[in-house]
Amino acid sequence: RDSRNFIMTASPMRQYALAVMARAPEPGQVKTRLVPPLSYESAAELYRCFLLDKLLQVAGLPEIDPYLAYTPLKARQSMLELLPEAFTLIPQAGSSLGDRLHRLSAILLERGHPAVILIDSDSPTLPTSYLLDAVARLQSGTTDLVLGPAEDGGYYLIGLKRPCRALFDDIPWSGPEVLTQTLNRAATQRLQVSTLPSWFDVDTPDDLIRLRRDLATTGTSVAPHTRRFLFSEQAG
Repeated sequence: RDSRNFIMTASPMRQYALAVMARAPEPGQVKTRLVPPLSYESAAELYRCFLLDKLLQVAGLPEIDPYLAYTPLKARQSMLELLPEAFTLIPQAGSSLGDRLHRLSAILLERGHPAVILIDSDSPTLPTSYLLDAVARLQSGTTDLVLGPAEDGGYYLIGLKRPCRALFDDIPWSGPEVLTQTLNRAATQRLQVSTLPSWFDVDTPDDLIRLRRDLATTGTSVAPHTRRFLFSEQAG
C-alpha cells in the first residue's frame, strides 16, 4: 500500500488529475454542525461514509488519475487504509483552505497533468455526469477554469489548467460569496470559465433531512455507504 503514496516525478502525464479533498473522519473534527441531531461519533462515521462513496464514485471514472488529498498529516496511515487501489495519497499543505487548494493544484500540474480537478467529499449524491462534464469542458480547449457551484454560495468542484493563486488568496471561505469572488478573480485573470449545474453539500441538519429524502427516492447504487448508514438503526 505504501507504493501509492505521492512521489514527485518529472515525467509528463496526459491524464487529468482528480483529487478528493478530505479530512480524517475523527469525532469532533468533521461534520460538527450535524451535532445535534447526531453525536460526534455518528457525525464522524457519516462523514467516513461520504468519503468512501466519493472515492467509489471517482474510482469509476475513465481517463483520470485519482488522488486523495488528506489532512491532518498525522492521519496518513488511517487514510491509506481507506484508499482504493487506483488512488494516490497526497497530503494537503498550507496555512488556510485557499493555500491548500492552490498548493495542491500547483503540485499536480507541475507533476505533468494537463489539468487538475479538485472536489469536495461532502456531496455524496452528486451526479457522476457532473464530474464527467467537468473533464469534457476542460478537454474542449476553450475553457481555462471549471466551477461547480454549491447551493450555499461556495463550490463543490474547481478545475484548472495552470496554477493561479489569485483564485484562492483572501477568499472568505466560510461565507456565501466564495463562488462570486472566485468568478470575479477569474475575470480579472482573463480566464475562460465554464460553470456546471449547482448541487448541495451536506453541512447542516436541514441538509441531512434532504439527503435522507433524496436517497429514499434514488437507486441503491447511489451513495451505498451513506445509504446503509442513514437507514440503519444506528443512525436512528
